[in-house]
This record gives sequence, C-alpha cells and structure tokens, in this order.
Amino acid sequence: MRINKLLLTLALSTPALLPHLSYAGEVEVLHWWTSGGEAKAVQPLKFSLEKQGHTWKDFAVAGGGGETAMTVLKTRAVSGNPPSAAQIKGHDIQEWGSLGFLTNLDDVAAAGDWDAIVPKIVTDIMKFNGEYVAVPVNIHRVNWLWANPAVLKKAGVSVPTTLDEFFVVAEKIKSAGYLPLSNGVGSWQDATMFETIALSVLGTEGYTKAFVELDLEMLASDKMVEALVKFKKLRDYMDSDAPERQWYKATSMVANGEAAMQIMGDWAKGEFIALGKVPGKDFICAPAPGTAEQFTYNIDSFAFFDLKDSGDVDAQKALAAAILDKNFQETFNLKKGSLPARTDLDMSKFDQCSLDSLASFKMAERSGDLVPSVSQGMATTSYVQGAIFDVVTDFFNDPNADAKKTAKKLAKAVKAAI
Repeated sequence: MRINKLLLTLALSTPALLPHLSYAGEVEVLHWWTSGGEAKAVQPLKFSLEKQGHTWKDFAVAGGGGETAMTVLKTRAVSGNPPSAAQIKGHDIQEWGSLGFLTNLDDVAAAGDWDAIVPKIVTDIMKFNGEYVAVPVNIHRVNWLWANPAVLKKAGVSVPTTLDEFFVVAEKIKSAGYLPLSNGVGSWQDATMFETIALSVLGTEGYTKAFVELDLEMLASDKMVEALVKFKKLRDYMDSDAPERQWYKATSMVANGEAAMQIMGDWAKGEFIALGKVPGKDFICAPAPGTAEQFTYNIDSFAFFDLKDSGDVDAQKALAAAILDKNFQETFNLKKGSLPARTDLDMSKFDQCSLDSLASFKMAERSGDLVPSVSQGMATTSYVQGAIFDVVTDFFNDPNADAKKTAKKLAKAVKAAI
C-alpha cells in the first residue's frame, strides 16, 4: 500500500508541448466513513481530486468510532509508509504532530484565508505549534435526540426536554409496546450516551472539570455517581440485540418505526436522509434531554502526513484545498448531516435541523457552553479516552456494577492514563 507517483501520460506530438508535461499525484486517504450516508458524503471529494488529474486511493477501515482505523494507521506510519491524509481529530492531531509525522499546510491555508473563514475554536485544533497540519471537514453536534414522530404519537407522548421527562416518556413508550431507545455495539456508542447524560447532570462547568481538566474530585463526585445511575437506567429501555448492531442500523430502526428514539450525533441525520426520510415529517431532531443550551462538538478533520514524492505532495495540497472548497463543504455536509466548517456559506439549502444546530453553536459559542466530546476524541487524549471507555462500558454492561465504586474507579483510571 505504498504511495506511488503516477505519471500523467500525455500524447506529445510536438516539442512545444513539453513545458506542459506534469505529474499527477496519488492521494491515499484513510477514513472510516463506510455507512451509507457517510460513503455518499465523501464521494464529491474523490471526484474533485480526480477532476484535477490526481488519483484517489480509498483506504476505508470500517468502524464508526475509528479505533480500528487508528490501529492500522499506527502500523503504517511506524513502518515509514503513511497515507497522504488520515481522518484524525482532536488531541490526536497534536500527538501525531509532536512525533514529527505531519506536514505544514500554511501555504494552502494562507491561499484559502482559513483563519478568516473558519471559527477559531476549530482552527486552534487544526494547528500544531501554530502551523496548520490538518483541515476541518465539518462541525458535528453530538448531543442530539432523534425520534420517530409516528411512534411517539402512538404512545401518546411528546419529545422529552429534560432527563426526568425522558424516563417518563420512555416508560410510556415501553408500556405501549414499542422500543423506546435504539443503540448499537461499541464503547464509543456507550460513551456518546454517557457524556450526554453527564452533561445534563453536571452542567457545562462540571463536564469541563471532569472531562477536559480531568479534575479527579469531580470524576469521583456524587454528581458523577448520579450521572452513572441515570446512564445505567437507559439500559431498561433498550433491546437485547443492541450489542450486535452497528450505529447506523440503530438509526434505521428509528427511521423505520422499529424504535422511538436514539441518542446520537448529527451524523445520524445523514442516515435518515440516505433512507429518504424528511426532517420534521419522518423524524424529529431535538437537543438531548437537559442539554438544550449546550453544544457538544465533534470536528471531523484530516491530518496530512509528510511525503517525499513531489507529485504526491502536489496532490496532497490539492486535497487540503478541496476539503474547504465551498462546493464540497456544502455538498458533503448536506449529506453528512453536520455543519460546514466554513462560516461564509449560504445555508439556504440546509434543513431546519442544521439551521437549529447552527443557531445553537453560535449561542453556545457566546455563552461558553461549547464543550468538546469525550466519545469522539475531542475532549482529551486517546489514552484518557480509552480509560473512560473501559470504565463506562464495563459499568453499562454489568448489571451488578455499583455506581459509587465506578465513579471512584473512573477517577483512578483517568489518573493512571494522564
């Protein structure tokens, strides 16, 4: 899987054409966008590169949370054969940068005026030592609740706005003979639900102390115990097949009326759209209960690796520029369900879910209620994230696990991973 230079073969009939001889490069792109909606969303980027004469080599590794992809990437990079770009985000960008694997994209950023068109909270994450080494694709809101309006109506309930309301609504849906909450396999999915419950219980300040500042007292606090108890209660409203299900299958259950609700980031909307569902009619998007004023963000991005072949470097820079191109930003995010990383796009083609998300982002940006997602690798290092995943998943899947002991275990696990 080496990155090789591909010669752009030209039929040269006269010496006058020789100055126009150029090399096309290959970009090998590692990502984990393999679900229906995700696969459709990434296609325009591939076409954009191919229009410029470059070759796109897809390096897709299945797995919604990206854990498998990161394992493969480490093996490739350490062996001296990294891809051109890889789907890396959050603190992992800093880690790869500190190891000397990433390349400087400042020339591309200056040409595209990235500092002016992308929110500072995003550009700060894309830089290592003040230099661009990664490019943002979008801004996801993680703390969403997705619901099937027909199922809610049959159960005689409305979309819950608080955690207490959620459990009352879930109980009524269950009594009416429907599955209240759909979920799938994977510690990242458990962590997505957990961080959402924790945000509701702890509030912005408590969440930040626990998962960004890694305050050990907050991690072992009574509030964390309360969050764990409420998180565990979600299990009462899920089905036994959840451990065998991918996240997008859980979304399709809500879309098809097999389940009432799902707690999941806005990439779920991409699946609803891919299934031909219409927001506001076939599905409802609402802030996760108790978190309407907060915005838990996940920023998909590609980090760019240091390459030696000049043709591939040219292709790599073309890819970096294409990611923040207006047309791609619009096309991709319409399909993916997320917000564009650019702030200067015409949003007239975006649906009400996206417009609500954008309004929430701006409001949270002003109020200080933008918080990085733990489950999506934005809040802390991969080592701390892994420790949190292990504790949270073990607790969620062990019917005899004690919340108070688990909170203390969580603090110890984080301390060991720092």
